[in-house]
Formats: sequence, structure tokens, C-alpha cells
Amino acid sequence: MQQGQRAIVLFSEVGKDDVNTVGGKGANLGEMTRAGIPVPPGFIVTASAYFDFLAGSTVRDKIASWLKPLDPGNSKQLQQVASVIKKLILDIPMPPELAEKIEKAYNDMGGGLVAVRSSATAEDLPEASFAGQHRTFLNVQGGKQVVAAVQGCWASLFEPRAIFYRHHQGFDHFKVGIAVPVQKMIQSKTSGVMFTLEPVTSASDRIVIEAVFGLGEAIVSGEITPDLYVISKESLKILKRKTVNQEVQLVKNPDAKAKEANIWKPLPTSTQSKPKLSESEITKLAQLGKQLEDHYQFPQDIEWAKEDNKIYILQTRPVTTIKEKAEVEPEITAPVLLSGEKASPGIASGPVQIVPQSSQIDKVKSGDVLVAEMTTPDFVPAMKRAVAIVTNRGGRTAHAAIVSRELGIPCIVGTEKATTTLKNGQVITVDGSHGKIYDGKITRRIKTTAVADILREAIKTETRVYVNLAQPELAENVAKRNVDGVGLLRAEFMVAQIGEHPQYMIKQNRGQEFVDKLYDGINTFARAFDPRPVVYRTTDFKTNEYRKLKGGEEFESAEENPMLGYRGASRYIVDIEVFRLEIEAIKRVRQKFKNLWVMIPFVRTVDELDRTKQLLEAEGLKRSKDFKLWMMVEVPSNIFLIEKFLAVGIDGISIGSNDLTQLILGIDRDSEKLASTFDERNEAVLIALEKAITVSKKMGVTSSICGQAPSEYPELTEKLVEWGINSISVTPDMIGTTREIIAKAEAKLKGK
Repeated sequence: MQQGQRAIVLFSEVGKDDVNTVGGKGANLGEMTRAGIPVPPGFIVTASAYFDFLAGSTVRDKIASWLKPLDPGNSKQLQQVASVIKKLILDIPMPPELAEKIEKAYNDMGGGLVAVRSSATAEDLPEASFAGQHRTFLNVQGGKQVVAAVQGCWASLFEPRAIFYRHHQGFDHFKVGIAVPVQKMIQSKTSGVMFTLEPVTSASDRIVIEAVFGLGEAIVSGEITPDLYVISKESLKILKRKTVNQEVQLVKNPDAKAKEANIWKPLPTSTQSKPKLSESEITKLAQLGKQLEDHYQFPQDIEWAKEDNKIYILQTRPVTTIKEKAEVEPEITAPVLLSGEKASPGIASGPVQIVPQSSQIDKVKSGDVLVAEMTTPDFVPAMKRAVAIVTNRGGRTAHAAIVSRELGIPCIVGTEKATTTLKNGQVITVDGSHGKIYDGKITRRIKTTAVADILREAIKTETRVYVNLAQPELAENVAKRNVDGVGLLRAEFMVAQIGEHPQYMIKQNRGQEFVDKLYDGINTFARAFDPRPVVYRTTDFKTNEYRKLKGGEEFESAEENPMLGYRGASRYIVDIEVFRLEIEAIKRVRQKFKNLWVMIPFVRTVDELDRTKQLLEAEGLKRSKDFKLWMMVEVPSNIFLIEKFLAVGIDGISIGSNDLTQLILGIDRDSEKLASTFDERNEAVLIALEKAITVSKKMGVTSSICGQAPSEYPELTEKLVEWGINSISVTPDMIGTTREIIAKAEAKLKGK
């Protein structure tokens, strides 16, 4: 129906072809009403009313004068200009004739509580959807209050996020109008969203439903992590369901005069763990989803609510993030820092920038990983600069998920503890395709033959393939792989998880608690890999890392260069009390699992090694058939005096190629400017590697390597095998590839 210049129209009077008049939301509400979809009744204040409002005042020219010099990338300037423009609009009296029409339409629909929503004429289109730019007013009651809410929606056309978005989409600020649907408010007991395709992979044969108790704003904003239901589109069979414990719900504020329209209310304990929807309700929703997709002939993003056991559809719009062919990155097998819901596919690495609130988005620089409790539309300018997004809360349809998919950057939501686990400046890799976050930058420089990993791992080699690990939760799965043991079990992650400085715990007479927690972590690895060896590297925290633990500042001095400071064996022979705690945890594990060995890191002098060995022996850890003592080779003195170090009496060495390269070349391995010079294939480093391996072999001591180099450079791995290395320890994702490289090198040496 052609509406012309009418200021007010009913839902039943408009359809999908009336976007220019009633905006995307309004057009879809009308279209669904006409199609017999259960939509709460309402009316729309058209975009014509908004344009007439601007034309009847002098505000348009004032707005233009503020927008002309604006740099939308300057967050502070953007917020200032937006604030001025919104005030200009709100300060103009609503035309009396229009106010009267709005109040009459409200009374004609029966009055009561309504939702007043913004519906911009350029939003919810397949090429230009963006979540939550404009205002929504809930639980509005009374004619004059509805009029004020309509004007509030008009002003929200100039929210900072909306100005920013239009600028980057190339929209003329004055050609984008805004209509305002006014709709009966549903006091939902349960609410949520529904996609008629899998939103991450774009699988078109599935319907995805997310549900929470209470009002739906909690799920769209990401405040609550929802239940998840995946349904076959053809059979309507439920393929997957995940119920999430929910402690609070968003409900209408009973105080009508309160500033906040909705408040958080605790849920009864008996309700918190219950599914949000019954099987029949899931099926009913999925049927409505299919009906909407069939009607629009395009996958839909749908908001729904349940009140008094009746399901209503509140909104639908086209899904805007469909890929021609969903390309899912192969899953990384590496130590996982955090996991969450996969919300936007892809892999990206960068330094963490934690943003507690939207007023601090200027912190986020180009290339950062934005980490927040959740995102709101105000975060969008910063999200544009980020390479990936990570949030504590939310599901696949939260604001962060929707925006990240449109921006084409990886996103993980619902991690629960990203803002407390991750640290500002910490480099992480975000795998949005699998919902996992890894420490450091994951690189894949090796390109070998296209043999499946399972075939690679089946290859037999004389040189052992060990794995580097740190997190107990990885132990069981990695142990199932074709790997000969753990060549580097790092203590630091387990100590960090304990979270308190060991001296601080000793001072509180809680030393045994430290032992118990460390034992639990180490024991997990020894049990998973038994009878294969697990080489545990004793704690190599630096002072700056120890200081970050609870109570750490009391016991650790601030060092100018912690990398070269009080660490490794130098610490054990001074801080004997703490070292004994670690030894006690090792001994307890070995009572049942004799496959646990010990490796001493960062040994600067022969005397340090000798004294550390004596400490171990005094505590009952003596070399034997089933207990091996290794030393890390990562300091140049280890190379120069290799014969003397070995003569102290050890069973093996493991070359830490990262630190050894750093100290031989005099390069901070974390320096971006010197990254191209940091290379384990440098001639000086190769000379050191060859000497360490060949001398060890000559003296009957086994040799290994546990740095990053073998995982990146196949030509280096070939040299290591040629020199006679006994084992190579790599990250889990490189187990199969390394087997293949070693097998080729061994075959080459045999003349095959």
C-alpha cells in the first residue's frame, strides 16, 4: 500500500516494499502481520514525519555545520558532536498536530505498556545491516511518554555509533530517515533470537535458536549467555542442545518512576538450571523460522518472545553475513588459554586491549584484540580498528557476534573470564572458527606434502617426537596422539593458575596448599602419558612475572631486565624453601607415576648445576633407571663449557632455541623491529646447536630441542637429525608434520 506523506500507519497497512517510509523494522512488522505471523499489534510513526520535523525547524543547518568538520575516527570528537546534535533535536518542541496523532494511535491500540523502537530507512537491508545503532524505549506508558520516546528515537539517529556507521557505509546523513514502530510490550518469560541458517559457517540446512529467561535485551546485548538449540531445517529434529545456568533475568522495573525501565532480578535456584524452552516450543519456533524464510525467500535473523505460553515474533531481518562458501580454518592444536562460543570465523593474532567500558575505546589501536565484558554499539569505532573481538558474555547472536561477522573479523563470545585471564599487551591468537584463544602468535611457515595428519602420525621414526605442553586440560587429548612423550612440561602456567606467590603462601603457613595444587597439575600429565616420559621443567618465572602473583611485590624486587635477572637455577640455590615445595610436588607424583623426569632451566654456571643437583638428591630425587635429570641448554656458557656441564652427571639436555638464539645474537626475541634478524638458522646459532648435540652424543647424554625453531623450519630439523639428536619436542599442531620431516631426513641419511 502506498502511504504517501502519512505520519501514522498501522502494521497491517504496510509491507516489505515500504522500507523508505517505515524503515526495515517497520516494513517487516507489517509484512509479518499480513502473512499471519504472530506479531504483537502496533503502529508506526513514518519517516515522513521525521523529515517534516526537520524541515519545519532550523536544526538541519545546525546539524550540518557540526558534521562537516567531523573526523569520525576521532572517538572523543565524535562523542562530543553527537551529544550536541542529539540535544538540538530533543530541545525542539514536537509539532502539536503530530503529537496529537501519536497519542490517538496509542489510545486506539488500547494504551498500556509499549515498546518504542527506531527503524531507520537504511537499516536491516542485506547490504547494510548493523546491530543496535539507534534507541529503543521499553515499557513506555501514557500518550505523552510515547511522544517523548518517539523524539528520543529521532535523536538517536545521531548517536556516535550511527554517525560512524553511516560515514563508513557512504550514506548521506540527511537522506537516511527514521521511522518509529510503537508496539504492544511483551513481558516475556522467555525470549531470544533465531537464525534460519548456522550464522558462523552459513550452513543452510540448520536453524539456530538462542534463549534466555526474561526480556530479550539481555541476549542481544550479550549480558547473558543463552541456551543453544540447533535444529535440522528439513526434519525439525533437534541436533544439539546446550543448557546454560542462568542466575538473573532482565524484567520490567515495577517502579514506574525509576530511571531504569528494566532491572535485573535473581531467578529462583530451582529455575536457574532448567532449559528455557520445551521440545514442542523449540519445534514451534523452528516452524515459524521456516515459514518466515519461505515467505522472504532469504535466510532470516529473528527476535522472538514467549508470554503466557504464546510465542510472538518481535522482529525479522535478512541475515547479512552469508558467505558464498563458508571457509572454516583447520583447528589449531596448541595450548588453549580460553574457550568460548565461536561467533565469527577466521584466525587473527594481536596484543590484547581490555576495555572495561565504552568511554575507554580510544585505548584500542589498529591491530589490537579488543577484549571486553561484552560490547555495545558504542564500541563499534574500536571494533573497526581491532583484528578480533573476545567477550566474557554473550552468544552467537550477541552484538559482538553480529558486528564481527559483518566486519569480517574473528570473534569469540561467552568466554566468562577473558577480561581477568588475559592481560593488556599479551599477544594472543583468536580462532573464531573453533571458539578457542591461544597464547602468542600462531604461525604456520611449514609447507609439506598434503598428507593427512593421521597418516603423518602413523609414520615410524628413530628420532623421538615429543610435545611441548603447559595446560593440564590438554593432556588427555594430546596423549592420544602418536607422540613419544612430553619433552617440555612448563610449570609457569600451573603456578600462574595458583595465582599466589609461593613465599606469600609459606608466610601464611599455606605451603602445603601450593604443593597440593602443583601436584594436581603435574599429575594430570604424568597420568595421561604414562609410561611415556614427561620432562618437567622446574619453574622459570622471571621476577616481573612473580611480582604479578598475589603477594609477589613483597618478595620480588623490580628488575630492569627480568629476562637476564633472578631466574632459573640461580633462584633454586638461594630460595631453597620454595624449591623444596616444587620438589615435594614432583616426589608425590612419582609415587605412582615413575615417568616424570626433571629438567633444570637457565643454568648459568657449572656450579649452579652441581648445587641444584645436590639439592634434588638431598630431597630424594636421585638419578636412576626410571628417573632422569636433564638440563636446558639456552645460555651461551652452556655451549662453551658443554663438557664440564655434562660431567656434573646428567642424563639429557634440551636446547631452548628461543633463549639461546636471543642470547647468542643479542636480540630481544619479542622485538618487532628486530624480528627479521632473529633466526635460529643464523650461522652462529647453528654452530652452537651442532656442538651441543655432537658433544652430548659423544659423552653418552641424550639431546633434545624444545624451542619453536623445529616447528617452523624443516631444513633445521633435517640438520638436527643429521647431527644425531635423540628427540625433537614441538607444539601439538606440529606433531604429524614433524614426524614426516624427520622420516625424510632419516631416509636421506640412510641413502634411500
